[in-house]
This record gives sequence, structure tokens and C-alpha cells, in this order.
Amino acid sequence: MIPKSEKQPGMASFVLAHLSDAHLPSLPRPGWLDLAGKRVTGYINWRRKRRFIHNQAVLEAIVADLRAAAPDHVAMTGDVINLGLREEFVRGRAFLNMLGSPEAVSVVPGNHDIYVAEAARLLPAWRRFMESDEPGIALPYLRRRGPLAIIGVSSGVPTAPFLATGWVGGEQLARLRLHLIEQKQQGAFRVVLIHHPPVSDAGSSKRLLDASVFLRVIAEAGAELVLHGHDHIHSLVRLKGPDGTVPAMGVPSASAAPGGTWTPAAYNLYRIDGGPGAWTCHAISRGIQADGTVGEIGRIDVLAE
Repeated sequence: MIPKSEKQPGMASFVLAHLSDAHLPSLPRPGWLDLAGKRVTGYINWRRKRRFIHNQAVLEAIVADLRAAAPDHVAMTGDVINLGLREEFVRGRAFLNMLGSPEAVSVVPGNHDIYVAEAARLLPAWRRFMESDEPGIALPYLRRRGPLAIIGVSSGVPTAPFLATGWVGGEQLARLRLHLIEQKQQGAFRVVLIHHPPVSDAGSSKRLLDASVFLRVIAEAGAELVLHGHDHIHSLVRLKGPDGTVPAMGVPSASAAPGGTWTPAAYNLYRIDGGPGAWTCHAISRGIQADGTVGEIGRIDVLAE
């Protein structure tokens, strides 16, 4: 954990928690009509493989540890659910409420949250966790929390079976650029939330299709930190920025059981100190152990190149 007692006098300090890809293991039983289209293959995949990876007890342990850390804010970068079923959105909202109030938790949707077109129409169930400070402002949302400007970008779009690609789109990217420029002028520590990683070793069926444009926006406007999920692994890639590099960090699935070939569940805590031109950001990663407990598994100075 990052003790609040370590805050330095006279400097801004803020603790941000980041988790992703909960894939809520309590999948409701779908009806026959629910399994039209892509949901059929998704449900078969869940029954044959994914239900053995995502574990309710593991997710509960991660959430309990995160809550005990008492961060100032929580970022959830998508794939809260699995098939975009109506009941999943109800359970997803209950899960988000466990993480904290809508003012204390920021969410962006992943490809599993917008699994099919119907799911996109159900997404407003989580609206309060994705609202800008200014009502009526479209995605990407902008939330000021302490020294942070949290900018939430949606890359989740309905796709064909066997595809998990993402797309941000020109309108969002244009607004993202404006938010980044404006918030730099205001001296904020800019954190961009997105589900799909802008740089990934995953195959073409899982990538962010307009990543090149996203990277161009970051290269031109800059950011202090980009947080994502989707690949279910620990990752740190340094993106090109206007004044150096921008760290982009991913975390494993928050419900992945230990003992398999996949990366076990983990989340990150970031402590941001300092101010414009002198920011520091130190991350602690905490993950599930073989005995089911959660403990520290690594530390890093995020802004050190």
C-alpha cells in the first residue's frame, strides 16, 4: 500500500488505484433469445475456458485489498462484464458501487461491455461513473480530482464473432486532444483511461484499430499517464510525447485465478506528488498469491525514463 503518511508537506499528493477486466464471474444464465449472434460464441467460450480463469473469490480479495488501501480515486478500464446481458449491467453497477461512489470511481467501457449493439444501449446503467464534471459533455469525459485531470476514452464497440478490436473514432480523438491541451495549461496531471492498449503484442483481432491516430494525439498534446487493460498482463510502454515519453500501463484481469498459464489478478496503486514541471509518480502493484491472499508484487518509478 502507499501510506498517506508519506505525503510531502507543501506538495500535491494523490493516490489513484487502477484495475481492469473484472469479467464478473457470476455470469447470469442467458435465455435462448439472449444467445443470438455473437453471444453464442461468447457463451461457449465462457463455458469451455473463461469460467475457469475468472474467479469470484479472487475478485473479492482484490477489491477488499483495494478498499483497504483507501485510494483517493479508482480507475476501472473496462470489461466489467462478459456478454453484455441486461442482468450483467445490473450486477456490473453493483460491482462498481462496491469500488466506491460514482464521484470516486471512473470507468471506461471495454469490448466485452459493448459486446453487441444491444449492450451499447444498456451502457447508460453505468452513466454516473462515466460523467464529465460538466453535465451533457460527450465522451471522452473529463473529471478533475485533486491534481488529476482524468480523461475517459471509450474504445469499446460491437464487433463480429471472434473479434475483440477497439475503435475510438475521430470525434473522440479531437476532443481528447483539446482536453489534453487545456488541462496542461491548467497545470493538471493528465491521466487518460482507455480499455485497449495503444501499443500491444496481441494479434490483429484484438488491437485498437485507430491506435496510430491515438498515438499521434499523445505525441502532439502529451499526457502524464495512460492507463489501460484488455491484454490481461502487466505492461509498461513509453509512448512518444512532446516533452519526452508518456508511460502507458496495463494490468492483468482483476479476477484471474492463480495457478494457470495466464497472469494472476493484480491492480496498481499510483501516488502522484509534486506539481507542473516537477511531477513524481510511483506505482505499487499488488496481486493475488497462491494462498489466495493479496500482497505487493512490485514497485516502479513511473515517470523515470
